[in-house]
Amino acid sequence: MPPTLASLVHHSALKLTVRAGKERLDTPVRWVHASELTDPVPYMEGGELLLITALKLDAEDADAMRRYVKRLVGAGVAGLGFAVGVHYEKIPEALADAAAEEGLPLLEVPRRTPFLAISKAVSAAIAADRYRAVTAGFAAQRELTRQALSDGPEGLLTALASQVDGWAALYDASGAVVATAPDWAGRRAARITEHVERLRDRPAPASSVVGGEPADGTDGEDRIELHSLGTGRRARGALAVGTASALGTAERYAVHSAIALLTLVTERSRSLYAAEQRIGAAVLRMLLAGQPDHARGVAGDLYGGLLDAPYRMMLAEAASASAGRARAGGGAGAGEVDVAGVEAASAVLAETGGDLVGGFVEVAEAAAARSGEAVLVVPDGERRLVVLAADGGAVVTACTRYAHTVGIARSGSEQGTDEDELVVGVSAPAGPVAAGAAYKQAEQALSVARRRGRVLVEHEEVATGSVVPLLADDAVRAFADGLLRALHEHDATGRGDLVASLRAWLSRHGQWDAAAVDLGVHRHTLRYRMRRVEEILGRSLDDPDVRMELWLALKATASATASAGA
Repeated sequence: MPPTLASLVHHSALKLTVRAGKERLDTPVRWVHASELTDPVPYMEGGELLLITALKLDAEDADAMRRYVKRLVGAGVAGLGFAVGVHYEKIPEALADAAAEEGLPLLEVPRRTPFLAISKAVSAAIAADRYRAVTAGFAAQRELTRQALSDGPEGLLTALASQVDGWAALYDASGAVVATAPDWAGRRAARITEHVERLRDRPAPASSVVGGEPADGTDGEDRIELHSLGTGRRARGALAVGTASALGTAERYAVHSAIALLTLVTERSRSLYAAEQRIGAAVLRMLLAGQPDHARGVAGDLYGGLLDAPYRMMLAEAASASAGRARAGGGAGAGEVDVAGVEAASAVLAETGGDLVGGFVEVAEAAAARSGEAVLVVPDGERRLVVLAADGGAVVTACTRYAHTVGIARSGSEQGTDEDELVVGVSAPAGPVAAGAAYKQAEQALSVARRRGRVLVEHEEVATGSVVPLLADDAVRAFADGLLRALHEHDATGRGDLVASLRAWLSRHGQWDAAAVDLGVHRHTLRYRMRRVEEILGRSLDDPDVRMELWLALKATASATASAGA
């Protein structure tokens, strides 16, 4: 505790006597200042014990003393010490009455007590208080470190909440609550996530003070301090500390120690992260090489749990924005754009700084940290990465939601942007023995996503859907146009309708009567047209490969015509 007026009064060597303001003796004293100015207020900061001898004051003028005392109270002066036996044998009644009227503590200083003795006493008390605070801070640091090593962030938060006599909460990089202490603080921590998100948007390190919800059973509000965690440009998390009043020096030491320890926990060293990536890369290579037992042995506790249940393999890469738009027809699809949704999604993606693949990694790792799931993230070249995550788990859900957000933002983006876009392919659920197949599935889904201008495609969507959308590739359309060009040129002269007749005949599996009925012609007419098709193309319709190629060509050109009409 800092020195107070009461502690000075009880100091046996000072012999101070209270003449007014007894009810305010618990006022802390920040410093001692001696001044004989008639108006010392411009030189005061507040919280001082002002010592005077009334050398230049008319201490017996009641009006002058009322104005003098009122000025001191307005400046936040802690108390007034008056030395008797110098210019006045006792404190003038005008000054004592003015002090009593304003509630300003007035202390009588005997002649044998020099002002220097009072200054030394206050200075020594302040130094002792700071020493106690530093000692308590070091003790808190040791306790926080012990809890962090034994029980992790949860134990550290519990110790911190006890140190500050309040509550504490840890947030991840996305602003979600990771842990709280005590348990009842969870609801309070969730109410200030908006403030945490604003703090996250500021360059680290950053801090702020906000008001929380009223404490249970009280009318006041918690005082909540927010501090960002991490050493990089972007915060890796945040710490919230809620207390009933402002933190003292010892509590401040404890909070700063907690910030340092949590930063070490959340901001892993580069060497550790690189080592984990090397292990992850080795595990992935063994899985793809068909060595699941060796992969499980290398994974150990780090990734071992991931290989004991079905997982999804995701391939994410940065694709050329212009290429994606060209394949997708210049946009995210027809229909009206949800402007509000686009703005919200764009705000989320702005936090990635344009690095959508990096944002994908952060989302995956943040979801894994919150849920306790294992996740394997391995770079696969300069612009691609492989992610293994539990099927149906929090990581896959978070990554899918992130891809959806990217898609919404893309739907409202300007056509001329040259920034790379995110493309993700997701395999079907697989186990360790099927890692190679899962990788091929993810590659196939990624290829389809690229071709369709989609952000994310799951392999089940490709496997259970129609083959027709796959014909939307430019190379397939060029092949179809070349194969059918001669027939279209024949029909353009008005000498027959060979293309429509071929389509009807193939759709009826070569049944002459049924196809002729569909066309409204005699079956002999249809036979003649099919012979002309064979003559013009130089191919036999008895060959199943020829029929297949012609049918796919017809579907591809029909798909292109439908897209152009839309």
